[in-house]
Amino acid sequence: MKVVAFNGSSRIDGNTAILLRTVLKELEANGIETELVQFGPKTIPGCKACYKCFDNKNGHCSVKNDPINDAIDKMLAADGIIIGSPTYFADISSNTKSLIERTGMASKANGDMFKLKVGAAVVAVHRGGAIHAFDSISHFFTIGQMIIVGSSYWNIGVGRNIGEAEKDDEGMATMKTLGKNMSWVLKKLHGK
Repeated sequence: MKVVAFNGSSRIDGNTAILLRTVLKELEANGIETELVQFGPKTIPGCKACYKCFDNKNGHCSVKNDPINDAIDKMLAADGIIIGSPTYFADISSNTKSLIERTGMASKANGDMFKLKVGAAVVAVHRGGAIHAFDSISHFFTIGQMIIVGSSYWNIGVGRNIGEAEKDDEGMATMKTLGKNMSWVLKKLHGK
């Protein structure tokens, strides 16, 4: 079993990555292979609404010069998908939004190809807006007919400067519980 996590933050190894790695560490401790994909500061354009994915039906976005088709391949190969984002102006980052738009549209064009995979949102926040960001990511999973895993609280960690999320005891505990819960769900779904 494998879980792939996507970090939509412009900061590589910032608070979003810290939270994601905490979840992944718990998954690994439970025998599940993991991978963390970080987009960093590069800009990923959003969906162009060209609908070529509906014409081509090849499981990919028609735009070929960025990391989205690789992300689709990683999602297809995984049993679980985690999408992490910082909270920017009470919502997800633009790269996270582009990931959701384009992988989601390709999935819809190809019969909901992520259907019944296990999914979870992870959000880093300085102050407000985290629930909206959490909901934005979670909607990707629900429209794709995926199974969402919960934790002991919403999957949110608080921190502004790099490393501050590690000082959020409740947030870190929530991430550990999320990793344990996701492991349990994956094992149940795969008869282990």
